[in-house]
Amino acid sequence: MDIPWWRDAVVYEIYVRSFADASGDGVGDLAGVRERLPYLRGLGVDAIWLTPFYRSPMADGGYDVADYRDVDPLFGTLGDFEALVADAHEHDLRVIVDIVPNHSSSEHPWFQAALRGEGRDRYIFRDTVNNWQSTFGGPAWTRTPDGQYYLHLFAPGQPDFNWRNPEVHAEFLDVLRFWLDRGVDGFRIDVAMGLYKAEGLPDVGDQSFKSVSPVWGQPEVHNVYRDWRRVLDAYPGERMAVGEVWTDSPEDLALYLRPDELHQSFNFAWLQAPWSPTAFKKVIDDTVSTVPFATWVLSNHDVVRHRTRYGTADPGTGLARARAALLAMLALPGSAYLYQGEELGLPEVTDLPDEARQDPVFFQSKGKLPGRDGCRVPIPWTVDPPSHGFSPGGAEPWLPQPESFAELSVEKQEGVADSTLEFYRRALACRRELVRSIPYTLEWLKSPEGALFFARGPLICAINCGTRPVRLPKHEEVLLSSAPLRRGLLPPDTAVWLRSASTAPSAEE
Repeated sequence: MDIPWWRDAVVYEIYVRSFADASGDGVGDLAGVRERLPYLRGLGVDAIWLTPFYRSPMADGGYDVADYRDVDPLFGTLGDFEALVADAHEHDLRVIVDIVPNHSSSEHPWFQAALRGEGRDRYIFRDTVNNWQSTFGGPAWTRTPDGQYYLHLFAPGQPDFNWRNPEVHAEFLDVLRFWLDRGVDGFRIDVAMGLYKAEGLPDVGDQSFKSVSPVWGQPEVHNVYRDWRRVLDAYPGERMAVGEVWTDSPEDLALYLRPDELHQSFNFAWLQAPWSPTAFKKVIDDTVSTVPFATWVLSNHDVVRHRTRYGTADPGTGLARARAALLAMLALPGSAYLYQGEELGLPEVTDLPDEARQDPVFFQSKGKLPGRDGCRVPIPWTVDPPSHGFSPGGAEPWLPQPESFAELSVEKQEGVADSTLEFYRRALACRRELVRSIPYTLEWLKSPEGALFFARGPLICAINCGTRPVRLPKHEEVLLSSAPLRRGLLPPDTAVWLRSASTAPSAEE
């Protein structure tokens, strides 16, 4: 049986506004991504995921789409996109693009028509409202000049579609085909569980990301993805879809991954796990026992970068743990999703001035929540200010970079053996050599207190989350470690890959 490309792929998320700016306006663009494809190929990833680049007023960084079939001039042209896809394929990189089906921009022609009283059933309008709150803060309803209210589970500039209207179904099937015809290899589906809301829109007491609730995850959504799967399967080259699906359990998540629905979904339980061998083992067990094709992710454009999450009091500890967590993640069966800049060891930028912030979460919470700007600061390519190589011609980036980014830049780390960038390159190259020759399943090995050991065939991964060094399991060869080993001991906050000896004991022994 042929193994699909996406099963074991390493996918690199590109937040387009913050990756590379070719035009010199301080905002990342498609041409900038295209220029950096050799860097990505050299890093060792298999695919790139592009966040939205469609026409948008940028009320939520492009996740408010005004035209699903065109490129916003901020990012370039449709021709730039087609050239990027062609070049990516020349570099043996697949291209995944974001699709945003839960809501559009309030500037979308359909919504503008709805405000004039035309085609309102494409969205959710009501004369009276329930108690639902926006995930960004404040009520999820905004009143229109004629007295009706429309639903927006995010910003007011992001009205929710009414997926009970067949026109919405037909529109997105056509949007999928539009981008598939232009060579994309897959889609990342934003708010994939959220398309349907319960009939009658009842009040709720708990508005968290529930798998089945009046707000999220109604069962009708599965028919949408069955239709989408048929479209994807009709195209050559194993086109795929990965969902942003928030659920309460891996069993609920697995419902989206049946053979005729989505190929993958993000595994947010791994991202949310604390620095703990017990927590890591539980997430791994729950995932591999229920989800057919696992994904693993440590950071993305919506969460605090994991270097900071793992060591807020001590940046050095955070970086050591981030490197160790990468080795553990890459050793697990399934695909891994990286977020731009994590290969440089970038931390969350926590001291952005209020006047620089742009995330609607900050504004809708009236400054009580910092929002997501801190993980979206443009990445540094060189040591030179003002943009550290992000923009040509001395342009200031759209979010300010801290001075410390100079020491974390690609230029500063390139060729430095113990740098985080070179560590990522070694880890991805080693994984590429191993991944198709080791079993997809894993076996738990006997682990000391504070550590977690597991094997996939001849590969042993050991991670020490404790406070004392632990003895390595029996092995024949050290393949890679996240930090130096000492006299056969694995230091705290360190992980290692080993080639096994035949006598390595299992957890049951």
